[in-house]
Formats: sequence, structure tokens, C-alpha cells
Amino acid sequence: MHFLTQKIEFPDVSYASADGLLAVGGDLSSERLLHAYQNGIFPWFEDTEPILWWSPDPRFVLFPKDLKVSKSMKQVFKKSLFKITENKAFRDVIENCAEAKREGQDGTWITDEMIEAYIKLHKLGYAKSVEVWQNDKLVGGLYGIALDNKVFCGESMFAKVSNASKVGFITLVQNSNYKLIDCQLHTKHLESLGAKHISRAEFLKHL
Repeated sequence: MHFLTQKIEFPDVSYASADGLLAVGGDLSSERLLHAYQNGIFPWFEDTEPILWWSPDPRFVLFPKDLKVSKSMKQVFKKSLFKITENKAFRDVIENCAEAKREGQDGTWITDEMIEAYIKLHKLGYAKSVEVWQNDKLVGGLYGIALDNKVFCGESMFAKVSNASKVGFITLVQNSNYKLIDCQLHTKHLESLGAKHISRAEFLKHL
């Protein structure tokens, strides 16, 4: 196990454990976070834990050309039930993601410290949000880190009404020039939209 110091550096990702855990400690400064994402590493930890840094192998990703939009979702888009915006309510999105109930999770990994760290990245132009509105109310959204406008590292999403997060995610994929969406870890939700596993080595080549 590698313990980080104040120096902004990480061990080679090949030293990650079988489940992807690479390092412990450090901080959530903008410099360290950007360095991490640029090298295929992301933070993920509970409120009672130290900062944990991960680089799983394989990596769960979506290539935009592989996006699957079901017939039912196409009908949702045709009905124009939602209004989609970008970077209009970043704090509201990340706070809603933190409050969202997750199956198998009692708390949230999006701590207050994480929220403030990503808001700083948003002000620097790296962290992006997509908002989904219905009747002028925020009902869904997602946020993540954009690397050179080529790779979008998705962090979390939420939905207060059916299909809201899917609409936001599909809009992000279809209306951007990203070559790859990093989904980090497998979920059935993202698999249904076309995400798949690739090796960590292949993922790093895209970075």
C-alpha cells in the first residue's frame, strides 16, 4: 500500500491492488485531483475513511459510437419532457448526487470536502455539470471532469423523476465531442446505454 505525502505524485498504476486501490492519503487540492485524473486515477472513500485513490483494471467506459438509445427513450426525447442545460447549477447537481439514495449504500462518498474540491475544479473550468429540468425544477443531472475536451470522467448522477438522469447522460454523449466517457466502475444502468469494460492499459492510451 502506497501512502501519499504532500508531494503531488502517485505510484505507477500497475501497483494497484486487484480491486483497483492504488494509494491512501494526500489531499483533494485541484492540482492533485487533475494530476490523478490525467493518469487514470480517481478518489473514492467514505466519510469515516482516509482519502483512497483508485485505478481499476478493467475500466468501465462508453465510446459515444456505442451509445444505445432505446425506443422508449427516443419517445421520451420526442415528448420534450425535459429542458437540458450545462454548467448552470453545478453546486445543486453535486449536492443532489450526494443526497441520492444508492442501493447497498448507507451513506455517501460525496463528502462536504469532496463537494468543495469539485466546485473549485468547476470554477477552474475542469468540472462540468449537466442539469435536467422539468417545470423549472431540477429533477436530474450529472457531473464529472473534462480532460482536454476529449475524455469525460463521469463522477455521479441523480434523478428525482423517471428517466431524468438518462436524458442528461444521453444528451451529454450526443451533444459533445468527447471520444470516451469514463464510467469508472460497472453499473447495469450504464451497461444498458452501451458502456463496456476495456483494459486499464487501453484506457490510459486514450488519456
